Amino acid sequence: MNIVLAGATGNIGSRILDEALRRGHRVTGLSRDPGKLAARSGLQARKASTTEVVAFADALRGHDAAIVSVKWNENDVRRVIDALRRAGVKRCLFVVGAGSLLRNDGRTHFDHMAEKGIQPPTSKPAALALAEVQKVTDLDWTAISPPASIQPGERTGKFRLGRDHLLEDDKGKSEISREDFAIAILDEIEKPKHIRQRFTAAY
Repeated sequence: MNIVLAGATGNIGSRILDEALRRGHRVTGLSRDPGKLAARSGLQARKASTTEVVAFADALRGHDAAIVSVKWNENDVRRVIDALRRAGVKRCLFVVGAGSLLRNDGRTHFDHMAEKGIQPPTSKPAALALAEVQKVTDLDWTAISPPASIQPGERTGKFRLGRDHLLEDDKGKSEISREDFAIAILDEIEKPKHIRQRFTAAY
């Protein structure tokens, strides 16, 4: 496939890029600083920012699918959605935070963290971005939330999928490696199972 990836130099975006190229896809990697993207077979690096809707739409145009993995405290999801529409790219996947996932008591993970005095700067903006995406009916969007912890690690290909609830193992841990999270994303791009839905992946 011909995939455009916004946020290709990020912690998660770089793993998505690795996984997409590993599978033989052509990827246009978008970044405010494309010089950070080393030349690789199948990769076209391009400078683009979500703040400039017309230019961003031009960078998106002509691709089979778009993956958006950016910091939502620094990017306006409404501009991204506008650009996708202008570009005519209907298939899109948004990486959003874990904060909007529900815990066993019915409260969000964000509420649990706030109770402990933990408020990551991207958590609330990511939840608001998801709420905007969920209003969209004219794009074939998917949103994916990581578990509570997503760190560099092994690429195992062994994990579980869920929907709107935080996934935990039998020891109460909620985690996945960035490498396996990227697998879940590319699996969804290749064989969509969550059109206009949010899902999550964890061990």
